[in-house]
Amino acid sequence: MRKTLVLVAALMSMAACKKNETEVKTENTVIEGEHDTLNVDTDTVTNDAEAPEAKESSEAVEAKESPEKPEAAEKKVSAAKIDYASFGDKILADNAMSKEQMLKKYSTLKPGDSVTVKFKTNIKEVCQKKGCWMSLDLSQGKESFVKFKDYAFFVPLNAGGQEAIVHGKAFVSETSVAQLKHYAKDGGKSDEEIAKITKPEVKYGFMADGVLISK
Repeated sequence: MRKTLVLVAALMSMAACKKNETEVKTENTVIEGEHDTLNVDTDTVTNDAEAPEAKESSEAVEAKESPEKPEAAEKKVSAAKIDYASFGDKILADNAMSKEQMLKKYSTLKPGDSVTVKFKTNIKEVCQKKGCWMSLDLSQGKESFVKFKDYAFFVPLNAGGQEAIVHGKAFVSETSVAQLKHYAKDGGKSDEEIAKITKPEVKYGFMADGVLISK
């Protein structure tokens, strides 16, 4: 009888141990090392490490789609440049007054005054015999009559309408009313036409030593 009780107790003890061994916690996987224990959560997966690469790739694609084009700016500058043919003394195209500025400058001059200037405008007319003079537009219906210093050079006969830059002395000449009437009478004008002459005629002259004309 005693032996039977001991055997039953032993069997119950073995059954209890077996039951404990079969209990498994499935929440975490436990990895035991020599010095420590590491719990690994196998339910969560993150792609945070991949995000920077994706962002960089997007930026790289955007940069390739819209690259800078410095050559376009260079072409624009080159297209804006004007080539000039030079006559007389060598002069530069930069820092030239506009025709409007030149007209204001003329308005400050008196007969006998002269000033050295450089201005840019369009050619209205050129001497069709030798190219020994030209008239330049001053705006507001005014013009400057240009001759060339010492008769040393001429300009092309077909330069009318081209852009010109002239350097030299600007001056004003005035023809009195009496002289104008005398010239009109000599020219065969009628008395009525001569009577209409009531103001002296002011001419804007220019003696150029250097000229640039656009090609």
